[in-house]
This record gives sequence, structure tokens and C-alpha cells, in this order.
Amino acid sequence: MSLINKEVSEFKAKAFQNAQIFDVSKKDILGKWSVFFFYPADFTFVCPTELEDLAAKYEDFKNAGCEIYSVSCDTAFVHKAWHDASEKIRKIAYPMLADPTHALSRDFEVYIETDGVAERGTFIVNPEGRIAAYEVSAGNVGRNADELFRKLQACQFVHEHGDQVCPAKWKPGEKTITPSLDLVGQL
Repeated sequence: MSLINKEVSEFKAKAFQNAQIFDVSKKDILGKWSVFFFYPADFTFVCPTELEDLAAKYEDFKNAGCEIYSVSCDTAFVHKAWHDASEKIRKIAYPMLADPTHALSRDFEVYIETDGVAERGTFIVNPEGRIAAYEVSAGNVGRNADELFRKLQACQFVHEHGDQVCPAKWKPGEKTITPSLDLVGQL
């Protein structure tokens, strides 16, 4: 079953950011774009490469009106310990959400019950708190922050211009498509 347009459930999670631990809830994501970036666990192998890649693009996401939330089933204290121990993770300026009860990973349907960790799931959530796009990858395959940013921009464009769609590899300023029943026979 697709999660497109699914509303994110009410939640409250601890976050680690800028040497602070604080609460994040559904009300914090409403009114702006969000990316929920699930990964299996702190102190692993592929995860720090992805999180560092995302950290390098964080300013672009913020300038586009989007907050990034990385999420694992670890606690906020484990996030802090990893941040203190890893040069790559020290580069992270976005909130790292803790999901030790698995409430978020279950809501986004990425929880692996047998392993107690989340899949590599990436979710773009619109300002109304609904999933606009998502992708789930195998645990041994890293993701690309540049492509995620491009997808965010496309989601934002079609959210604002409901009569337009973005073709493959679309970037801002490039031509979009206006769907028409006249074009159906040409497809």
C-alpha cells in the first residue's frame, strides 16, 4: 500500500542538535517542508557517509524552507555519543531524532521487527504533514543528498503549481509538463 499523501501521525521524539537534547513533535513539522531520513543505527558503516552527505547540503535544504530530521531507533544520548566520537557526525547541524520505542519507524512503515532497526527510508513531508514522496533502500545501499534535494524541489514545485508535473531529472527553471487528456493517446 502506498504511503503517498498519508498524514504523519502525532508524535513526540527526543532530538539531539547543537549539543542540546529537546523534544520535537508533529506541531514542529507543520507549516514547512520536512525530510525524515531513517537509517538503521548509530556507529555503523554506511550511515555516517549518508549523514555527512546530507550535512553538506543542509544549508540548501534550509534555504528551500525544509528541515531535515535524521531518525534511528537509538536514543538521543547515543546520538550525542556518536556525535562526540565521529568526525563525520560532528558535521551534522540538523536534528537527529531518537526513536527507541519505534513509534516513528512504525508510522513510516520502515521498522524491521526482527532486527529492531529502521530501513533506509527517505520521506519528503509537505507543510500539511503529508508524505509527498518517499524511497526505501536496502540497508547496504547509501543514498544521495543531491538527488533528494532535487526531489524536494520538484515536490515543492508541483505542490505550488498543481496543474504541472516534473519530468525525469527536472531541476528548477527547466520545462515542466501540463497534463492533458489530448496527450494520453501520444503516450
